[in-house]
Amino acid sequence: MANPSRQTLLEEGFRWFGPGDPVPLSHIRQTGATAIFNALHEVPYGECWTPVAIEQRKAAIEAAGLSWRVVESVPVHEDLKTATGDTARLLDNYCQTLRNLAAVGIETVVYNFMPVLDWVRTDMNWELPGGARCLRFNPIHFAAFELYALQRPGVDQDYSADQQASAAHWWKSLATDAREHFIQSIIDVFPGVKWGLSVDDIRRMLDRYQAIDANQLRSNLKRFLDTVIPVAEALGMRMAIHPDDPPFSVLGLPRIVSTADDIDAIYSMVDSPANGLCFCSGSFSARADNDLATMVKRFGPRIHAAHLRNTQRNEDGSFHEGGHLDGSADMPAIVHALLREQDRRQAKGRADWQIPFRPDHGHVMLDDLDKPVGITPGYPAIGRLRGLAEIRGLMHGLRWQTKR
Repeated sequence: MANPSRQTLLEEGFRWFGPGDPVPLSHIRQTGATAIFNALHEVPYGECWTPVAIEQRKAAIEAAGLSWRVVESVPVHEDLKTATGDTARLLDNYCQTLRNLAAVGIETVVYNFMPVLDWVRTDMNWELPGGARCLRFNPIHFAAFELYALQRPGVDQDYSADQQASAAHWWKSLATDAREHFIQSIIDVFPGVKWGLSVDDIRRMLDRYQAIDANQLRSNLKRFLDTVIPVAEALGMRMAIHPDDPPFSVLGLPRIVSTADDIDAIYSMVDSPANGLCFCSGSFSARADNDLATMVKRFGPRIHAAHLRNTQRNEDGSFHEGGHLDGSADMPAIVHALLREQDRRQAKGRADWQIPFRPDHGHVMLDDLDKPVGITPGYPAIGRLRGLAEIRGLMHGLRWQTKR
């Protein structure tokens, strides 16, 4: 029999990248997680996910004793972000994918609206004092990428003279092969896929945004939501937008999912329970002006999924992935607010009262340090298992405290 106390906790999940993931479903089940966050990464962006492919993936997950609870993600094609090309066909494909997912009982879909790159780090294996490795963003190293690899027009306006001097010094210190490895680590880390992009590919993608500022990007997002959200609502599905990572401008591009005001604006674009948020504590915590626990309380009724991780912000503008309970974000306050939101939903009789979460961006540690790099940096088994265990313990402690 299941432990009754766990029924009042957030639903424990784990991300799985499909049959090629070096962390198999059998290992994920051993973590105690029950919910899988998964996507058909092999399907090209903009194409429709077929019923057969969806049913096969769902059957594989269920055969392992797990449940495909959250789709992460159904990608939004760049043509929809820029409002160019055959947007009618892309929207039709997106809506049909939602119908096909709903037909097998999947109700929650995560997506993002980040231009060009889904997320950005400058170091995929930054060593922590204890010897574990993590993801890190260093603004000086990113400035070097923009100044010397990408050579983005106008980039010198985005960095101070001191930053540019430091970037030049660091870039000159790298050997040719180290430079190439660094460049590729930035431009080709799309979740679950390797596209083999070049710097010229990124330049061409950036060219499409020359006339798109934050207001225009919001307008393009609204156009997407105006079509997709009514379909999702009719199907009983929940769309959950993921915040920008990092939550500030990179590559001179606009960011529109970075702050509480941004989420307010998105909720207002289409006022529907289907138009919601994937609350990523790691993404939001990279900004000092985001009060994460308050954001959970403010946007809670439409938080449809959560990524729980922590970042450590540093005075030089860099940040790295901290331990799940260690970093700049107040994880106990965040988890407490999410549990309270669940309580409110249960009190109102909502069928979707339980919020699925997954530990995110774990440290590479223990014998994972000796294993080949997996599909996507940030997703080792042991580091995420540690994060899941820590958050599970935190949830039990918070529930026990309220019963005293």
